[in-house]
Amino acid sequence: MIVSAAQLHLCIGDLDGNRLAARRAIEAAAESGARLIVLPELTASGYVFDDRAEAMSLAEGLAGPTVAEWSGLAAARDLVIVGGVAERDAGGSLFNTAVVVDSTGLRASYRKAHLWDREKEVFTPGDARPVLVDTAIGRIAVMVCYDLEFPEWMRFAALGGADIVCVPTNWPLAPRPEGERPGEVVRAQAAASTNRVYLIAADRCGTERGVLWTGGSTIIDPDGFAIAGPVSAEEPALLVADIEPARARDKSLSDRNHVFDDRRLDLY
Repeated sequence: MIVSAAQLHLCIGDLDGNRLAARRAIEAAAESGARLIVLPELTASGYVFDDRAEAMSLAEGLAGPTVAEWSGLAAARDLVIVGGVAERDAGGSLFNTAVVVDSTGLRASYRKAHLWDREKEVFTPGDARPVLVDTAIGRIAVMVCYDLEFPEWMRFAALGGADIVCVPTNWPLAPRPEGERPGEVVRAQAAASTNRVYLIAADRCGTERGVLWTGGSTIIDPDGFAIAGPVSAEEPALLVADIEPARARDKSLSDRNHVFDDRRLDLY
């Protein structure tokens, strides 16, 4: 099963341009044979809002143009697409949301529960665990960016039977020793390994209002190894990898060890 992560250069407020960048990436991924495509966090709107009012002006409902376009592309090419939108609900609340669409349309949405830095001034946090969706390519779980930093969140996804954890993200560039991988990627590798799942993170590249992005897009296998990425923080990229979802259903480390059965629930 071929899967992909689209690392995009997006611009705050450029709804049409950002949707075009996403559409081109989806089409390129489909041409490469991918059945699952993961896009970044807040793909359509961009991320570095001046304030909540600006974010609200760039938000849309789940029946809005971004989800509608992704649904049409998924139907035309028999795809599963996961990507981020700024969601405005009927009551006027604003959420940092990831959606799952396939050939039948919108399958699920997930509202980011763990808000990073100034997101707390803009968004309402989600109040539900990572969403799990059975698709033609396996059971996928979805969370957004900073959610991945919490081991409990990944464990919920794994215990729910996820084969693949999809993580739309916008990782700001942080200092690191020369030659080292981004800390976010290291933690993603650890999360995939300790839960024995595939993990697909789609990050941003370039800069937005002075914020540099990490370019940490990566596809990780159940052993915790990156099988595609990370790539340059400066350039858009389409990561593609061939995976075996059934591998994520085997939680054995040896004949005598199992990552779930060996937990000492009597102690913690």
